[in-house]
Amino acid sequence: MTRTSVDVDERDAALALLLDRPLVVLTGAGLSTDSGIPDYRGPGSPSRMPMTYQEFVSGPEAQQRYWARSHLGWGRMRRAEPNAGHRALTALDPTLLITQNVDGLHEAAGSRWLVALHGRIADVVCLTCRATTSRRSLHERLAALNPGFDEQHALVETRPDGDVDLEETAGFVVPGCVDCGGVLKPDVVFFGENVPRPRVERCYAAVDALAGTDGALLVAGSSLTVMTGFRFVRRATTLGVPVVIVNRGATRGDDHATVKLEVGCSDFLEALVAVS
Repeated sequence: MTRTSVDVDERDAALALLLDRPLVVLTGAGLSTDSGIPDYRGPGSPSRMPMTYQEFVSGPEAQQRYWARSHLGWGRMRRAEPNAGHRALTALDPTLLITQNVDGLHEAAGSRWLVALHGRIADVVCLTCRATTSRRSLHERLAALNPGFDEQHALVETRPDGDVDLEETAGFVVPGCVDCGGVLKPDVVFFGENVPRPRVERCYAAVDALAGTDGALLVAGSSLTVMTGFRFVRRATTLGVPVVIVNRGATRGDDHATVKLEVGCSDFLEALVAVS
């Protein structure tokens, strides 16, 4: 797709392109930075390597390391509140909001038509019996089994996926499933796992529908590095659907963008609401 030739402010061109069109919106970690949750790949972000699914299921040591760090991260992430960008998207009420984020802030802001591609960090699943429970309940169990752990590591840095930078986790006690004693995992898609097919198909269907309704795809705060989100940009391009990318820093989809803006997500989305 050919990039739009913009002789005036590209921001105004993007707003004009998106105005009064059906929208599908894809969001990433950059949308939640204004809520105090750090980005993985934004400008100045340190290199981070999340735990893979294969590593997590490799044994108790990896699970202890994951849950010790995630316990601290969740204690902070659960206090995050939706920011102006989340609220703007709720007001825009797109045909479908696809998020790569697991923080639950779109849900908290009241977005209606939503697919959380990677799940929600607020849910926990047993890998043996598949029972699901709340993260709040597990957090309370972990706190009771590991008294003083939070206070001891109060200054470690938070990561975008509810993790923290902590290497020493020996001695952290991890409980099993209350129903069967099995291994507990956050009900999110780890690196090395596949997004459940029904979620993917729903997103493809929404993007496909844009082609018949003069719609557009808006990407907000995603580097599109992973295929889980990038594939929808490729699909839109194939169908001739305009793509607007709003992200600080380069993205994998820049060559597919009709307009690419390196501005803050919240500011742009508020401006889009104002003109809609």
